[in-house]
Amino acid sequence: MKSMHAKDQSVRVLIHVILIFFVIIMIVPFVWMILTALKTNQEAISVKPFYILPANGWHWENFQKVWKSYNFLTLYKNTLLMIFFRVVCACLTATMAGYAFGRLNFPGKKVLFYLVLLQMMIPAQIFIIPQYVMVSKLGAINTTFGLVFPGLVTAFGTYLLKTGYEGLPRDLEEAAAIDGCNVGQRFLLILMPLTRSSMVALGIFTAVFAFKDLMWPMIVCPKAETTTLSAGLAKMQGQYALDYPTMMAAATLAVLPMVVIYLIFQKQFVEGIATSGGKL
Repeated sequence: MKSMHAKDQSVRVLIHVILIFFVIIMIVPFVWMILTALKTNQEAISVKPFYILPANGWHWENFQKVWKSYNFLTLYKNTLLMIFFRVVCACLTATMAGYAFGRLNFPGKKVLFYLVLLQMMIPAQIFIIPQYVMVSKLGAINTTFGLVFPGLVTAFGTYLLKTGYEGLPRDLEEAAAIDGCNVGQRFLLILMPLTRSSMVALGIFTAVFAFKDLMWPMIVCPKAETTTLSAGLAKMQGQYALDYPTMMAAATLAVLPMVVIYLIFQKQFVEGIATSGGKL
């Protein structure tokens, strides 16, 4: 018994050591980003000697320089508005489409769902030109609606919610129908609340993909006062030279919204990823 207990304890220690090792690997880039933001440009690009910590003091003025040079409050506002409306629209349209494909029978159901799956297989870049033409025709260039437009519907969300609705027992819907509930009541009051985990997972994926979106904001919102954090960071790069501490300071400020969102909704993040079985 003692040998088995010692063996189990050794296995647990080994597992914890491996997990700590991978945690360090994940943290190192963020630590390096912050340390670089506090160096001079000469220290940041120096190879011999190689500086891990700033040698001549902590240069907090890099953050002040970036904050004054670029209107980060506007970038924060544009990014958060885009994330919020994309999450709301994706969850709203995907849960209705998922319910229709997962629980209802109607003519052309399979063909329409195959079209949804086909959209998931096509690279998103192919849709940029027709989406830009539509946004331009609507007069929504350099607007929040223009940023949100590609996220009004989501093929991935439709597939995810369809799977969630199909996993619910039919007895619930049949019992509600016997009690006199119509299709809308069965959807809103009975089934939709039971797919909360799937909607949380969809919201997480949508928020992360919206935050990382670079090409669309640069195309549809070229003005500095209407663009997002990712596009704003891309425009900070010089053509022939690059001030690495300033770039890392800007990147640190850009990461803050997602860090705050994660700290607030940490439980929902873990629940959503565990439910969907996916990874970011």
